[in-house]
Amino acid sequence: MSVLAVLDPVVRLAHDAVAALATVVPTALAIVLFTVAVRLALHPLARSAARGEKARARLAPRIEELRRTHKGRPEKLNAALAELYRTEQSSPFSGLLAAFAQIPFFSVMYRLFTTPNDLLGHRLAGVPLGLHVTEAHSAAQLAVFGVLYAALAAVGYVNFRRAARTPLPAAPGAAVLRYLAFGTVVFAAFVPLAAGLYLLTTSVWTSAERALLHREPALQPSPALA
Repeated sequence: MSVLAVLDPVVRLAHDAVAALATVVPTALAIVLFTVAVRLALHPLARSAARGEKARARLAPRIEELRRTHKGRPEKLNAALAELYRTEQSSPFSGLLAAFAQIPFFSVMYRLFTTPNDLLGHRLAGVPLGLHVTEAHSAAQLAVFGVLYAALAAVGYVNFRRAARTPLPAAPGAAVLRYLAFGTVVFAAFVPLAAGLYLLTTSVWTSAERALLHREPALQPSPALA
């Protein structure tokens, strides 16, 4: 039994939910709506992960200073770090658990839209949701995949530009990490249309959610200008 097969009971529940939605709206739209509902349910975890990421970024300069101060003295460094985290009521793992907790949900969605089932027999603009781009033989089918990939690339570009405004870590090949924003386009080429539609929906949600949770606070007008 594969690791993903363990999730099959949950996948069946997800299938039933999408199938129920598909009785009142087109199946492609049902996939979008169900994906949005799942991401909305996961939003509290995303907020927790964002708070942890901000805490780590805020403490990074002080941690680096402690590393320089206690270089070659690991016991002193560990004690100083423990005191820093205690004072700041944080930890080096803040938000990481919340981020990892999302992985099973994404695995369920991936398995639902890549495992053969009756939902994949429905169509989007005349293209079966279970069709791969390598199986598309008409210009109309290729056009649907082309629109999907173009939309994914547009989301990737937005994320790439956002990453370009973030200082890179001092590590070899760090600049390449920014181009991972386009990874969903490559991944979508290996999954059926339904999974690509899920990828587009969840990518748009992730980009918008990150922009919301990591936005800069509005500057307050100074008393002299008020």
